[in-house]
Amino acid sequence: MSKSTRFFEVIQLLRSATKPILAREIAAALEVSVRTVYRDIASLQAMQTPILGEPGVGYVMRKGYDLPPINLDVDEAEAIAVGLSLIARTGDAGLWRAAGRAARKLQEAAPGTRKLVTSSWGVGNTACVDISQIRLAIRRECKLNIHYRDAEGRETARIVWPLVMIYYVDNAMIVAWCEKRQDLRHFRLDRMAHCAFLSEDFKGRGDALIAQWEQTQKHDTVSTKDL
Repeated sequence: MSKSTRFFEVIQLLRSATKPILAREIAAALEVSVRTVYRDIASLQAMQTPILGEPGVGYVMRKGYDLPPINLDVDEAEAIAVGLSLIARTGDAGLWRAAGRAARKLQEAAPGTRKLVTSSWGVGNTACVDISQIRLAIRRECKLNIHYRDAEGRETARIVWPLVMIYYVDNAMIVAWCEKRQDLRHFRLDRMAHCAFLSEDFKGRGDALIAQWEQTQKHDTVSTKDL
């Protein structure tokens, strides 16, 4: 999480609190160290952000402090709120934490979204690998070394180029270029016994492969309705 994002999150937590919040509670919510929280609060106070309190006592935000609003109409805000709630169903813990941060920001701009609640039932974290790291590899176009078990339990080692993450109700998978097969393949995350970053990347080549997948295989893999 970047420093600017942490600053925003600290402000959001303090603005929504009904009582003083201890630094360790902020640290737990943001998954950072208590020392980082103390440093961030000191920086915010130096920038004239009206945060009151001290270590061991807790912190509060002086009433009346506002942030710029998000320009969304009611339907847009409600659509985003429901979508954020449904992220719990992916089993992706990192994405769920990010959704929680986004939901707090959205509630500041559109308080009525608190009235929309969805079930968190879904896939659960069945993957043996860190889904957040796979998403990072997709963004950075980094190759992955995976050990993959097929439906019969046979395990093979492969080098893949991760392109797209697909979340289903009962599972999640990636679309990737497989160097072993020299073709596009789909890999279920719950069948990956091992996954590691490689120093090699495929920068600049992902878009063409994704376009190829969209033209030839996407309709067989993902069923969507016209929006």
